Amino acid sequence: MSQPSAPANALLGTWYKYRGHLLALLFSVGITALVIVFRQQLVSLRGYGYLGVFVIAVLGNATVIVPVPSLAATFAAGTFLNPLLVGLVAGLGEPLGELTGYLAGYGGSAVIEDRARYERIRGWMRRHGFLTILVLAAIPNPLFDLAGMTAGAMHFPVSRFLLACWLGKTLKAILVAFIGSRFPGMIAPLLP
Repeated sequence: MSQPSAPANALLGTWYKYRGHLLALLFSVGITALVIVFRQQLVSLRGYGYLGVFVIAVLGNATVIVPVPSLAATFAAGTFLNPLLVGLVAGLGEPLGELTGYLAGYGGSAVIEDRARYERIRGWMRRHGFLTILVLAAIPNPLFDLAGMTAGAMHFPVSRFLLACWLGKTLKAILVAFIGSRFPGMIAPLLP
């Protein structure tokens, strides 16, 4: 039996070295694809109360780059459920969903390293990693997916990422749910 060639050994070594990164990236892309495909079924979850809010929060934040309106569900749920509980439930679900962005960055850091915004966020993360995640999680903005990917690419500790994300997203969700509770007439025409 012959020994593998040097290029084959190098390729195999590279696979073993980066297999965790590749699996993380594939998992992230797979979750995003599933949410896009089953987007209509997500709408039907609003009838499940707090459990529906939680599932929509997780899945709505599990998409990387493609927006799914989980904040709209939080706003709507605030009109007919306890807004504090809605915010807390959504605040628990959103960071779990954001793990896909973190894993995409961890697995595919080479894909995002040349972007100007990535470099800006990376600079913020180097100086104030926890605070950067907390602030970007607390305000509705399209940069959070990139911040999660940056945190993953920089191998920011996942426990600190989740804590900062949970604090920021919970504050945001509570505020959105309370705003929803003050404007129930705005959402009523949208419900069947």
